[in-house]
Amino acid sequence: MSTANILETTEHRPWPLAAGHWAIRMRWTNLLFAHWPVPASKIAPLLPSGFAVDTYNGDAWVGVVPFRMEEVQLRGLPRMPGANLFAEANVRTYVRDKTSGDHGVYFFSLDANNPLAVIAARLWYHLPYYFASMKITGGEEGWYYRSRRLFARRPARLEVHYKSTDQKLPVSKPGTIEYFLTERYALFTHSRRNLIRGDIHHLSWPLEHAEAEFQRETLAAAQDIALPNREPILHYAKQLDVFAWPPRAIR
Repeated sequence: MSTANILETTEHRPWPLAAGHWAIRMRWTNLLFAHWPVPASKIAPLLPSGFAVDTYNGDAWVGVVPFRMEEVQLRGLPRMPGANLFAEANVRTYVRDKTSGDHGVYFFSLDANNPLAVIAARLWYHLPYYFASMKITGGEEGWYYRSRRLFARRPARLEVHYKSTDQKLPVSKPGTIEYFLTERYALFTHSRRNLIRGDIHHLSWPLEHAEAEFQRETLAAAQDIALPNREPILHYAKQLDVFAWPPRAIR
C-alpha cells in the first residue's frame, strides 16, 4: 500500500484517500512497546493454520503494549460518543500470511475499558477484545498503568510503571529490530470460517528509549504464553495517528 496514494498530507485533509471505503481514525498516546523473544515452536501452535510465525534472529517476538486510545472517529461522522477515549493493552506477535507472504500483527488478546469499543471490535474485526477495569495515571515522571480483566474465564492483570528516557531514536529502517517490531501495516485475525485481514496506515513510529517496571503481568500467561525470565526490549511513543480500513476475508 503506497503512502503517496492513500495519505493526504495537508493539515486540512488528514484522512487517507481510500475511495469507496469507510475508515476509522484514532490516536494512540503514551504507548509502551515491551517485547520478549520466544521460541517460534512455542508460538506456532497458537496460530491459525493459514499464518506462519514471523521471526527475527530466529525467534518469535511477543509484545505487551499498553497505551491510551483517543479521538476515535469513523470517516464522515462525528467522533463516537463514549468511545473516543479509553485505555487499551494488547498481547501480540508477528506473522506472515502463508499464501501472500505479507507480514502483519496477530493479536492474542486486547483489553479495553470501554464496553462499546469492545463489542464493536469483536463484531467488525473479529478481534479477541476483553472488557477490563483499567486506570492510567501519571505525567512527566512516567505512567502508572493498571488493568484487571473482567467477565473472563481466566483472570489477567497488568500493572506497570513506564516512562521515556527522552532519548529519541532515528526513524526505523528495514532490517532493524525496531522496524520489525513496530512498522506493521496489516493485522490478521480469524472467524470460525475465515482468515481475516485489516489494513492499517500510519507514519513511522516516533520511538524513544524507555524504562519500565512490571509489578504484575499475566496477560500473556492467560493466552498460554510463557514469557522468558529476562528484561524485555522497550520502546516508548508519545503519540501517533492511525487509520484502519474495513476487515476483509482473505480465505
